[in-house]
Amino acid sequence: MVDLSAIAKWPNVPACYGWLSLDRRGDWRLQDERITHGGLIQFINRQYGCDESGCWFLQNGPQRVFVSLGYTPWVWRRVGDAFVSHNGQPAGVAHAAYVDEEGNVLLATELGIGLLDDRDLPRFLGECRTGTGDLADDDDLLALLVGDDSAAIHWHALPLQRIAAVDVPKRFNFEPHPQPAG
Repeated sequence: MVDLSAIAKWPNVPACYGWLSLDRRGDWRLQDERITHGGLIQFINRQYGCDESGCWFLQNGPQRVFVSLGYTPWVWRRVGDAFVSHNGQPAGVAHAAYVDEEGNVLLATELGIGLLDDRDLPRFLGECRTGTGDLADDDDLLALLVGDDSAAIHWHALPLQRIAAVDVPKRFNFEPHPQPAG
């Protein structure tokens, strides 16, 4: 839970934009440099939240530091049979699976929409099946990517649905690159 208590003492501290980002592998970056300091990563992970307009941020005392997203607000990593977010939160149950035109896999879970870390793609794809129950091969996956309506691929019980990357932020109500108002 994000600590907002400092806002009451200092309500007029300006927000910060363009400094902090979350890359496609779930690493925090400060001015495009990967953050490696464990304590700082833990602090950011604890203070990561979202406002009512879908902008993700780090609450740093009274200041909101808005986060530019490499793709989605969450990056999923596989831990056993479960998925965990880049900041260690359990993703919960996946209720939809998507693939975009570049082959990125996204999972809509109880926590929200997230990009599957590319290092976990081989295992995920190895669990995909065709409508007949056969293991989905490269041709099956390519047919899905190019929009062949006969390509029916499932990951566990979920159909792997096509989605355009450009449509993801609006569909899942988040702003990938927050900007100051005005």
